[in-house]
Amino acid sequence: MSQTTPPVTDSAPAPTHPVPTDSAVRVETHGIDYIPDAERHGRARDLFAVWAAPNVNFLAVVIGATLMLLGLTLWQALLVIVIGNLFSIITGIVAASGPAAGTPSEVITRAMYGITGNRFNVAIAGWLISVCYLAINWAAATTVAVGLLGRLGVPSNGWTIAISAIVIAAATMVISVYGHGLIMRLYQPLAILLAVIFAVMAVFVVSGARWSYAPAEPLHGLGLVAMMAAGVALVASGPLSYTNSADFARYLPARTRVRDVALWTTLGMVIPGVLATFVGALAASAVDMSDPEAGLEKFLPGWFAPIFLISVIIGTIANNAMTAYSSGLALQAVGIRLPRSRTVLLDGTVGVLMTLFALLVWNFLDSVSSALQLAVTILAPVMGVYLADMLWRRNRYDGSALADDSRGSRFWFTGGVHIAGAVAVLAGIGAALLCSATLVYVGPVAALLGGIDLSVPVGLIVPFVVYLALVRRSARSQASL
Repeated sequence: MSQTTPPVTDSAPAPTHPVPTDSAVRVETHGIDYIPDAERHGRARDLFAVWAAPNVNFLAVVIGATLMLLGLTLWQALLVIVIGNLFSIITGIVAASGPAAGTPSEVITRAMYGITGNRFNVAIAGWLISVCYLAINWAAATTVAVGLLGRLGVPSNGWTIAISAIVIAAATMVISVYGHGLIMRLYQPLAILLAVIFAVMAVFVVSGARWSYAPAEPLHGLGLVAMMAAGVALVASGPLSYTNSADFARYLPARTRVRDVALWTTLGMVIPGVLATFVGALAASAVDMSDPEAGLEKFLPGWFAPIFLISVIIGTIANNAMTAYSSGLALQAVGIRLPRSRTVLLDGTVGVLMTLFALLVWNFLDSVSSALQLAVTILAPVMGVYLADMLWRRNRYDGSALADDSRGSRFWFTGGVHIAGAVAVLAGIGAALLCSATLVYVGPVAALLGGIDLSVPVGLIVPFVVYLALVRRSARSQASL
């Protein structure tokens, strides 16, 4: 089921010929199909900016503020932020399967779940959760846009919110429809611009932060452990949501080293992720961040506040453009026979409707916290199976064979389902739910532990171990025949 990959090198040279299918000025023609070697290009280091630009975002600031609202001190929040962001290492490793296969994550996972089984996996972990993230990020950006319009005298009402959400979504869709080429080229300067603006903002926040902040009722013992565990699940939900990280590395030459892809992807996520989230925690140490946009404005001089607010919107567009891009690929992998550009537009429509619900019907901060923590119970097991399969196959994937979704495919397995993958991921989700503790749901194991949320480590380890045990058992059985 696998092919031997060529010897690796530190980095592959850029091609001397144009690659029209991956142009920044033309709509990308590739979807979930295999990328031939002749169209591969780029270097692993290019991934740093691709991941840095979307991770300098307002949602990270919101999450940092939420940690303080959970009752943590500033330094406890920092520890949680660092631990949660270190799960980006997993995202980086998974991204390395892209150059090996030359196909997106949504196709590579056929090796783990089978052709039919993977459609269910992608529909939930690849599409549904991606659309939820679209809505959450757009809701954050829309809140900021409405505040910015308020400075111009535009009243905040349902129409203002709806129009702002639609305009932000439309800008996002332009990038997503043009695709991989535009993302790779646009995000290089965008990462620098956003980093500079956020750095200036951070200076103002740091100068006004209360470094000795302590909550009115400090947490101790089991209560403290429970809140820190919940915080780790909340922060880790971000990096673990990128089960599709191979999508943005699949154009790299097959010889690109796993460690290079993993390193640059991880750094691009961890550095801005830690800094932006900690800025949110710092802000919450000094002002009320139940309204994050209004809270941050208290630190900023009048001339800089509009600049920062605009950068927040741009950063969210960058983040969601990647999410919408992958969710469009997910719909193709599910079996919808439409061009990638059209599936992206379909996702955008659904995402806007969910955004308006989050803003007009449900409390925004509650929706962020609950949705992200519950998403981990699915995302962590999917990542656990992905890592186990990469280890089992030594990251050797036959991209052209994976692209075949017929009954004759070598990845059809039994009735279109790879039993090992299905059992492992379901076992992981079940174990993660038992250990989850959120505002809307507390699993029995978490309840016995006093509310300590272990959904992330359990959700990763259980399916990882189960999958490896099952595929090794299957290999031994076949060898004995």
